[in-house]
Amino acid sequence: MSGKPKRIGAVKQITSHSNPLVKEIKGLVSQRKHRTQSGLFVAEGLKLATDALKAGWVVRYLALGPEARENPIAQKAAATAKAQGALILEVNTAVMSAMTRKDNPQMVVGVYEQKLHQLEDIDPGTSSVWIALDRVRDPGNLGTIIRTADAVGASGVILIDDCTDPFAVETVRATMGSLFHVPVVKTGAAQFKGLLKRWPGAVAGTHLEGSVDYREPEYGEPVLLVMGNEQQGLSDEMAAACKTLIRIPQAGQADSLNLAVATGICLYEIRRPHLKL
Repeated sequence: MSGKPKRIGAVKQITSHSNPLVKEIKGLVSQRKHRTQSGLFVAEGLKLATDALKAGWVVRYLALGPEARENPIAQKAAATAKAQGALILEVNTAVMSAMTRKDNPQMVVGVYEQKLHQLEDIDPGTSSVWIALDRVRDPGNLGTIIRTADAVGASGVILIDDCTDPFAVETVRATMGSLFHVPVVKTGAAQFKGLLKRWPGAVAGTHLEGSVDYREPEYGEPVLLVMGNEQQGLSDEMAAACKTLIRIPQAGQADSLNLAVATGICLYEIRRPHLKL
């Protein structure tokens, strides 16, 4: 037989802040290095726990606070996770606060195995729109973009070069569960250019010097929407690689838009023919 051995689920009560599992979860919350080395991440809240289980993500630990032990939805999630081999941690509020570094923690905190997709897995023939992010730095922006990508029916999000961690607690929280539904790819600029060479559809990048109103192109499908860094926008290298540089018109005194807002505006225009009430 091949494959990983089946994990056996169990229930464990924890009352001490010094428990090794508490320390492990604290490390996953606070340290990107620990998340990268372990291949694990933390998602807070009952909604994210149920979303992850429905989407088939592997849960290692599910910590339940006192309120969760009286909540039928939380108990169902715990039973499902345990049946899949997860360790269920029954903790008090003080321990939950210590794990999450919050005074008012959620009733459920899950630890999941990370899941990233490969650039080679992208099939333009089955794609609607992929969002490529060039060195995005803010976890809230990244999480909001993933959530918006889910809302418009995008195919996924590509992170180019040194982007913020898609599995940081702040990013995961901002996705509101969409992380479990939207494929995320991490790649370098050189590898991304390889995708551009085989991309048959529109490649549109937003740029302050773009000469095309974002509402003008006939985008069709598939589309690559390339968005830049919050402070510096698209690099010259990435801007030169785009087939079209688009711009969102502005009438007020603001010199630019928030990255997540600008991405959302463009995505809704690109997907407009497919979005009906």
